Amino acid sequence: MSGGLLVAGTTSDAGKSVVTAGICRWLVRQGVKVAPFKAQNMSLNSFVTREGAEIGRAQAMQAQAARVEPTALMNPVLLKPGSDRSSQVVLMGKPVGEMTARGYHGGRQERLLGTVLECLAELRGTYDAVICEGAGSPAEINLRRTDIVNMGVARNARLPVLVVGDIDRGGVFASFFGTVALLSREDQALVAGFLVNKFRGDVSLLEPGLDMLRDLTGRPSYGVLPFRHGLGIDEEDGLRVSMRGAVRESVVAPPVGADVLRVAVCAIPLMSNFTDVDALAAEPGVVVRFVDRAEELADADLVVIPGTRGTVKALEWLRERGLAEAIARRAAEGRPVLGICGGFQVLGEHIEDEVESRAGAVDGLGLLPVRVRFAREKTLTRPVGEALGEPVEGYEIHHGVAEVTGGTPFLDGCRVGEVWGTHWHGSLESDGFRRAFLREVAAAAGRRFVPAADTSFAALREEQLDRLGDLIEEHADTDALWRLIESGAPTGLPFIPPGAPA
Repeated sequence: MSGGLLVAGTTSDAGKSVVTAGICRWLVRQGVKVAPFKAQNMSLNSFVTREGAEIGRAQAMQAQAARVEPTALMNPVLLKPGSDRSSQVVLMGKPVGEMTARGYHGGRQERLLGTVLECLAELRGTYDAVICEGAGSPAEINLRRTDIVNMGVARNARLPVLVVGDIDRGGVFASFFGTVALLSREDQALVAGFLVNKFRGDVSLLEPGLDMLRDLTGRPSYGVLPFRHGLGIDEEDGLRVSMRGAVRESVVAPPVGADVLRVAVCAIPLMSNFTDVDALAAEPGVVVRFVDRAEELADADLVVIPGTRGTVKALEWLRERGLAEAIARRAAEGRPVLGICGGFQVLGEHIEDEVESRAGAVDGLGLLPVRVRFAREKTLTRPVGEALGEPVEGYEIHHGVAEVTGGTPFLDGCRVGEVWGTHWHGSLESDGFRRAFLREVAAAAGRRFVPAADTSFAALREEQLDRLGDLIEEHADTDALWRLIESGAPTGLPFIPPGAPA
């Protein structure tokens, strides 16, 4: 077998990432050597590969689904928003500058197409199949000329396209039809069919609509995936989604001890790598919520300040909302606070930033003896160490360089009382360390919480990926999907007017 597929979507968050991961897991279980690929990703949730390259966390998750090591080839262009109008451009895992959306789409994006196609060709020369993920919708006609992630890639690499639609949002049939009808004749020739995602109810009630859609477009549906809780892992877009009040799904198990442990995560601006708290939510009896009001910290046993692409902006936000004062009171009372990466920098005494915000000298919250200076070169590493008597692994993605002048050493940061800070993302995925940390938190909070002795975050992640593979295997037309990946889009697919405007 040698082939490929582009998984496009009617909208952002239609389920492209999880469908791509599910197809990768299904294929690797069939003995296929498969790799994921996303030409261009806009995300504040990123990961560091073993060679020190920064890529989207979704592609790292998809690589895990494919049981291969993630590399920069799998996500050659990563855009990290710094505001509504500009993003840091990460090319082949390394930052190359900050650009406005107009500047990027005005020429830079087209010049990256060659790099994108070279990466895809290298993957296709190494693997039996490459499952590509699109971005947003392929029918964004205002951006088609400069497109390097949807039909631009499909057309250049002659990839068949499967369009995913989220029926839970409503309007899925109109979205499917409209997506095809707004593509040019040449692009439409590659759109092979549709996949319905997040369906609730009796599939037989949906079938007449699928039949009509086939009659209207000449394209079949490749399956109907049922709605499943807990599969939205490693979300891409921390800028677009408001996390206020959102609860990270926990495993369905009662607490081991007498009490639950409540974790409040400050939903700071430009929040990045908020997936760090998924490992906490994996513990039976740990409830994780995202909050943006000072009063919501009152009953929290642990407050987490996560990473951010805007440390100074996050500081201002915390102060404006009264959260900074509430966090300072917690520290004085000996109630646990954890800062990760940008959240760690916020907790320090002083910040010198001429790189990210260009705000110059700024006072931090002063809860940790740390001074931070922003460097132009980004730190991208995969550190290994020990804390609380347990081995820990993590990854670092930051411009801020921290000078720790006191406190008790904690990973690369420090601890003062019950305030903890580190640049290490992913450290809570180390099971022994996470349990030791939660025991410390429970003791400080006066909770009779006991971490489960056998919770394995890696095993839970594997279970989630297997569930994605099961969705494809049980609810998609895998024979037709196999033919599509192996042989490409069928010939003679009809053109649906009006097509893309000139």
